[in-house]
Amino acid sequence: MAQKKSITQEDIIGFYMDYVLIHNHKPHTVYAFAKDNKFEEQKFYEFFSSFESLEQSIFKIFFDHTIINLEKSKDYHSFDARNKLLSFYYTFFEILTANRSYVVHVLEGNKNQLKSLKTLAHLKKRFANYIEHLDIKTIDLKQEQLVKLQNRGLKESAWLQLLVTMKFWLDDTSSSFEKTDLFIEKSVRASFDLIDTTPLKSIIDFGKFLYKEKMHMN
Repeated sequence: MAQKKSITQEDIIGFYMDYVLIHNHKPHTVYAFAKDNKFEEQKFYEFFSSFESLEQSIFKIFFDHTIINLEKSKDYHSFDARNKLLSFYYTFFEILTANRSYVVHVLEGNKNQLKSLKTLAHLKKRFANYIEHLDIKTIDLKQEQLVKLQNRGLKESAWLQLLVTMKFWLDDTSSSFEKTDLFIEKSVRASFDLIDTTPLKSIIDFGKFLYKEKMHMN
């Protein structure tokens, strides 16, 4: 059987996602997977060490495509940190939605343990670096050690917020996932109000939204 001449990383990822969704499980071996898709097994290892590393790369690529799309926008570069993060969320979840069948397949059974899920490890590194360079204004603590702790806490809390939003999106049954959009708007606003130590109105508003959604889901 003729081998395909030029295979890219994204080609292999596309083959893998299709296989998983059609068969409802990952391929048994790299050899069989490559043979089925008419490329040399060695080509797989040029990009990935295993199917696990491939799965981690998928979410990293979702992130990378999000940033590429944002960087194309002139408006994005003029936004403050809050609106840049909002733009990131909306764009990232558009990409997740475009690949929802695969994302649900991978995450649905682990949505209560997303924090420890190795599949999201590369995404976490990318996102932490994004938050670090977002220039979020925080309290000036004037001590290097305290600043380091503050920055670490900021990145970790931002990551947890992203995971909570992903879980909400997995459970969202609203048309066009409009409740997820509302969740994003209220949660990002509330988190920045906490950082800025501004009035608690948006935090209370977000709490009411969560309470209402919990009552509907129960």
